Amino acid sequence: MRLLTLLKKGNVSSGLAAIGNLAIAIVKGIVAAISGNGTMFATAMHSFADTINQTFVYVGSVLAEMKPTKRFPTGFGRVINIVCMIAVIVVTVMAYETIKTGWELFHHPQESSDFLLNIIVLLLSFLIDGAILLKTMKEIVHEARVKKQGNLFSSAFTHAKKAAPATKLVFYEDIVATLGAVFAIAGIVLAQFFGVLKADGVVSIIIGLLMLLVAYRVGYDNMIGLIGVAAPAEVEERIAKTLLADSCVVDIYGMRVVQEGRAYHVDVTVELKKGLTLDEADDVKFKLTDTLLTSPNITDVMLGIMEDNDIVTWPNEGKRP
Repeated sequence: MRLLTLLKKGNVSSGLAAIGNLAIAIVKGIVAAISGNGTMFATAMHSFADTINQTFVYVGSVLAEMKPTKRFPTGFGRVINIVCMIAVIVVTVMAYETIKTGWELFHHPQESSDFLLNIIVLLLSFLIDGAILLKTMKEIVHEARVKKQGNLFSSAFTHAKKAAPATKLVFYEDIVATLGAVFAIAGIVLAQFFGVLKADGVVSIIIGLLMLLVAYRVGYDNMIGLIGVAAPAEVEERIAKTLLADSCVVDIYGMRVVQEGRAYHVDVTVELKKGLTLDEADDVKFKLTDTLLTSPNITDVMLGIMEDNDIVTWPNEGKRP
């Protein structure tokens, strides 16, 4: 029962993407073997890479949700960054194999068979990957707490950096998968109807390069996540507004918010109005800590208190009685 509860907390986008891409990869692999089409082989490799990655990422997102222990008091948030780095290695290897195959096909083009079968499979792949991409974009908007969505695609791109590492990885990979299906269809049509056999190799190389681009983007995001990166400015502002909303809080002396996976660790010192007793100040401290911890992404709070020093520290937000 406990395991089932933990699994439900895993990243939904990566779980669905793993299942969808496994089905696509198997079908593509079979069709590539039957038709001998290099473009189909390239997209099959990409789908297999996506399946492995997203399975890793889902498992990592589940592990990252485990509660802190005595040995690991800050929790397991960075596990997802480690898992995503493993996924980056897998994508890089698959990208190399895809580019290598594309290069060979470019110099030694071959005719492929079963045109209609290839097209049907790629259209199916486009629809499945497109549906997963749409779901992931909605997940990004939800995780980023975007109130005015506007265009879903542009909103997802704009706010992707605020999403969980697992969601970002699925988002970038499925963009490549969806584009890859379009490029693959174009390559097969060029080879079949226009005799441009080298298009097979060119498309394979393009797909491989797009995979490398994803590896770089995801690798960079998770590397800084492992080091420990400051939370987005919007998160700090939201925390500051929550603290300053209390009538006893005059100013914020200092604040540091570190992002770990999709969890935030808050270290903040607030200035309280003069004249409070020690008991009253302690009550304010405990109340503010509990208020911040109600946010689902704030996992721990180190909150210090001091008396108002008559100097405005927090930009444009300090209050004076």
